[in-house]
Amino acid sequence: MPKTPFTPTRLCLLLQALVLLPAGAQTSASDDAAKTLETVVVSGIRASVRKALDIKEASNSLVEVIASEDIGKLPDTTIAESLARLPSLSAGVDRGNASQIVARGLGPRFVGATLNGREFASSEPDRAVRFEMFPAESVSGATVYKTQQADIAEGGIATTIDLQTVSPLNYKNRELSLKADANHYQLGSKIDGAKTWAPRLGGIYVDQFANRTLGVALAFSYYDQPVLQDGVQNWGFDSGNGNKNAAMESWGFQNAVKNGINQRSSVLGKVEYKPSAEFSLTGDVYAARSNIREQQYIHTADTCQWANNGCAAAYTGTPTVSGGYVTGGTLPNVALKTINGLWKQDMKDFATGLNAKWKLDGWQLDADLAHSTADRDTLWTAVELDMNQPATGTLTWSFPKDGWSTYAFSADSGNPANFNNWTGQTWGPTTAGTLHDKLDSQQLTATRKLNWGDLTQLKFGLRVTQREKHYEQTSWDYNWVQFNTSDLRRVSVAGRPDFVAFPNVEDAITRLFGAATLSAAGRTPTTSDLVTKDWRAQERGAAAYVQGDLNGRLGSLNYRGNVGLRMVHTRQTGYGNSLINNVVTPTQDGIAYTRALPSMNLVLSLDENDENQIRFGLARAMSRAPLDVMTSAQTVTIDPNGVNPAVVSGGNPRLKPMMADQLDLAWQHYFGKGNFFSAGLFYKQVSDYIGLASVACSYAGKAAYCTQQVNRDGGNVHGLELVYQQSFANGLGLMANYTYSAGNIQENGDQSGKTFAPITANGLMRGNGGVTAWYEHNGFEARVSANRHTAYNRAPTWDSTLIQQNGAETWVSVNLSQKLGEHVSVRFGIENATNQKVVYTYSNDPYRQENFQFGRRFNIGLTYKL
Repeated sequence: MPKTPFTPTRLCLLLQALVLLPAGAQTSASDDAAKTLETVVVSGIRASVRKALDIKEASNSLVEVIASEDIGKLPDTTIAESLARLPSLSAGVDRGNASQIVARGLGPRFVGATLNGREFASSEPDRAVRFEMFPAESVSGATVYKTQQADIAEGGIATTIDLQTVSPLNYKNRELSLKADANHYQLGSKIDGAKTWAPRLGGIYVDQFANRTLGVALAFSYYDQPVLQDGVQNWGFDSGNGNKNAAMESWGFQNAVKNGINQRSSVLGKVEYKPSAEFSLTGDVYAARSNIREQQYIHTADTCQWANNGCAAAYTGTPTVSGGYVTGGTLPNVALKTINGLWKQDMKDFATGLNAKWKLDGWQLDADLAHSTADRDTLWTAVELDMNQPATGTLTWSFPKDGWSTYAFSADSGNPANFNNWTGQTWGPTTAGTLHDKLDSQQLTATRKLNWGDLTQLKFGLRVTQREKHYEQTSWDYNWVQFNTSDLRRVSVAGRPDFVAFPNVEDAITRLFGAATLSAAGRTPTTSDLVTKDWRAQERGAAAYVQGDLNGRLGSLNYRGNVGLRMVHTRQTGYGNSLINNVVTPTQDGIAYTRALPSMNLVLSLDENDENQIRFGLARAMSRAPLDVMTSAQTVTIDPNGVNPAVVSGGNPRLKPMMADQLDLAWQHYFGKGNFFSAGLFYKQVSDYIGLASVACSYAGKAAYCTQQVNRDGGNVHGLELVYQQSFANGLGLMANYTYSAGNIQENGDQSGKTFAPITANGLMRGNGGVTAWYEHNGFEARVSANRHTAYNRAPTWDSTLIQQNGAETWVSVNLSQKLGEHVSVRFGIENATNQKVVYTYSNDPYRQENFQFGRRFNIGLTYKL
């Protein structure tokens, strides 16, 4: 007999495992198959694999699923680490943590995200989500939609990721799980004064009351994570004709070592009330916070030694030359400057919602209200410390392409006695920024099961949203003062010349320069702040959809699926301050647009047991413009003689959404228990692609020349996905996946926008894959995972004009656990086991690179489960 889909609410009772395995899984329909699975007495990793594959086999759409039946048992620190292991997904890294997701050859701005089906506010300036803000305790699972459906919130051309919190009424009894970990950071032992050990605590409580009509879930997490990073940034090369050496010479470099703390915490509360089979009410609230305080020890060196209209560095002997660039050498008479930097960043995420469901006369009615906010406050400042005994020394440096950068200095750069007693602001100005995002939504859905031939269910929905995001910055300067050099201390960093530093640079600045030195209160934003930094974007949206579920026969074969249409209308307005002929003028502008998003997903069963399937998806998807580039702020220069066109640069509040016509085709083979092979193709034709350009435009009704983000020709992204998974009888298991992506979308590598220097699209990885091996026996579980991606272009979210190439990386993790009786288990893990280093390369400048390392992370932990 053909297998039938599962009911999503029963799946929460089925998914088990201590160890997360990136098995693709998808949601849909029937209690009979779910009841059959409940009779299979299997536990641990093997159970998780089998049940995830059963979900995938029964689905109507192409998705991947992360899930855990047992509360608090996702093995990773955050959901971001779990997502990065799924087929065709990878993650960018921030301070050693997996953060923003790259999917199917497209970057974070093409990835949609929801929490319990609701879009939520983001602390990034565009729309990207920092998934490390969601710890394992608060998230019970995630569904990654690779194909579109009409009932999914629009926004994700690459994919839409729905994070799910625990449902207390899906548990049969009271549940309590408490976790305590001690984390060891290897890089901390190489930086004087850095923390090497840090605690992590977490827990979740689930209970049912009033004859199981009322369910409650509470979860918390706390993580006192050291911020540890050692990195070098090359400043680029002099391309002029005055170079003394027969190659392009380096301008210089900076080495920044970060030593700080990132205190992350979260709380989750959820209440479910279900007095009858006809009515249920669910309310949930989630709050997370991340507080970063990091001191930066920085060395800078000028290796140019400018003379005669070019770099004229007088190396001892012949410098190292590679590809026509000077990449190392020994250089006398160099001043190695020391800088103490301070970065503070406070992020707060908040999301709450209320959902009601009624069953009435064959209809199910759903009403949903949601509210979310995200805040981010930042502060940057730095002070300079200069040597005078001696003022210069001999610098030996080596920056091999795609390699690890090293340097040495002949003078003692860590001896406070070698420094003069003046310090003051450098790398200024000091800046304080505040970002706030608010997103509200209201949704109504009506669903009715039918018996109209192949049409088995019809769903209608209406969703209304209100969103507003703004950013404000204030900049200021402070001067130089004298101080006692005995206030400084030596800071040794393995593999680097020693630094000098104030023990606490924030305390030193407020003591030396005044208590209010680092406060923005009462300060007036500069013209640059008002025009280039301050912005506000507002969106009002409405979406209506209809979706039908299908189940029938095509010739002699069974098929199922869904077909639907989503209509989206959005009105967007950008606000800002324009500089028009040196006069600051508040402005606003915007557009309204309507888009139709049809979708169809079909699953064709090639045999009676549904072991071989052909899956087909066809849809149109959209991703809205980044919010930060929708500002109306522009700098306008008008020719007073009226001869030359006006020159305009800045934001573009009239950006249209990026659109994509998408096609997916996959063959999936299920063999035995927990075994699976899949081969699939995907194709996305993207139009109205948003990128930086200088184009002819109009201003005040006259011809002008604009440099800004614009909608332009797009192109296609296409690829091949392969997934293999097998569980063996001896407790071993294996999963492997590989995705090949290609495309012809081009970004502009010229950060000024004045020319078009074509480079590949943001997020396009030629190859991305992983291998996970696991073993379980008598309460012992082990998992080893390795994930690798090829180089790809990334766009840092705080500078929409900058694109860098993220070098190829391999990330390896190890997780072990052993049960010690019914309630207690011990855990051991290693993240970044191979000490993978990160390399960024600037577009169209192959030897200008940044490289940095975070070190390995070890953890030992204890779990108590009641």
